[in-house]
Amino acid sequence: MRPKEFLHYTYIFPLLAVGYYFFGLMGTGVIYDIIAGVLLIGSVLSAVHHAEVVAHKVGEPFGTIILALCITIIEVALIISLMVAGGDQAITLARDTVFAAVMLILNGILGICILVGGVKYHEQFFARTSATTYLVSIVSILVLTLVLPNFTSSVNGPFYNEAQLIFISIACLVIYGVFLMVQTVRHRSYFIVPDEHPEEHYIPSLTKTLISFGFLVVCLVIVVLMAKGLSDTIEGMVQSLGAPKSLVGVIIAAVVLLPEGVAAIRAARANQIQSSLNLALGSALASIGLTIPAVSVVCIMYDIPLVLGLDKKDIILLSLSVFIVMLSLSRGKTNVLYGTVLLVNLAAYIFTVIVP
Repeated sequence: MRPKEFLHYTYIFPLLAVGYYFFGLMGTGVIYDIIAGVLLIGSVLSAVHHAEVVAHKVGEPFGTIILALCITIIEVALIISLMVAGGDQAITLARDTVFAAVMLILNGILGICILVGGVKYHEQFFARTSATTYLVSIVSILVLTLVLPNFTSSVNGPFYNEAQLIFISIACLVIYGVFLMVQTVRHRSYFIVPDEHPEEHYIPSLTKTLISFGFLVVCLVIVVLMAKGLSDTIEGMVQSLGAPKSLVGVIIAAVVLLPEGVAAIRAARANQIQSSLNLALGSALASIGLTIPAVSVVCIMYDIPLVLGLDKKDIILLSLSVFIVMLSLSRGKTNVLYGTVLLVNLAAYIFTVIVP
């Protein structure tokens, strides 16, 4: 790479954000927090660019898997750090964050992608087998982790005991592990749409790909660190508006998912709805399939109670979202109505968080 290429905003913003964060300027005033917000958004856009460079080099579906795994690892680190610091006061944090992430992905990211693609292209086509494979895995893990705890009797309340928690964690890892094997080896063709114009795509060099992967990791880490640093400011803003504290988790989850959301929407605008599905549904699956086992290990080690079961309202909203996504993806093509309904579901979820 030529030195002047490093003057691009996708290299400058992450470095500025890292310096800004470690100099301790966040939280020292409204102006400083606004600057932090600008740097955070710049880092998000930078992450999308570097993720696309890596994806062009490794090809599908590996490119989308890398981005999904990077974001999930950082999400897990954020949840664990907050839970260990918060102790018993953070017993619902993992559940609330995972639930918020799944609702934002299934209704928000997927809904916007389908709507944007439908407006621009009327209909977009994808492999139904890929959607079915994703949804089979997602639904199973969702029920095992967020619904079943309400109906077990070994422990009072929406908890699993230690043996149950270990079993559910292993079950999640088995499902996710076999899914990855299906996606990357046995049935890789399910997740790839043949490229009609392969000669038009630029394949980056190995050096540029490695540099972009390094910057991708830096971008994702600094996005989460800055989101965590701005959490008190966000919480204060939410409280000043008289909204419930649970809205803070939704806002932070939205910030963490921004890189993947922007990448998925850009793919939909480029008529690559299969890539959008790979990003959105892959992220949802990784979010629950990896987060719950990792958090369970920490909770067992530190003897932290872990609430997993959702309340009745959230179970209804989750069931509605999964059902609508299954219907929307059952025909192998999309239109604006599917995207609109999913975004209405998202609005209902956010509204009931604010006005429970």
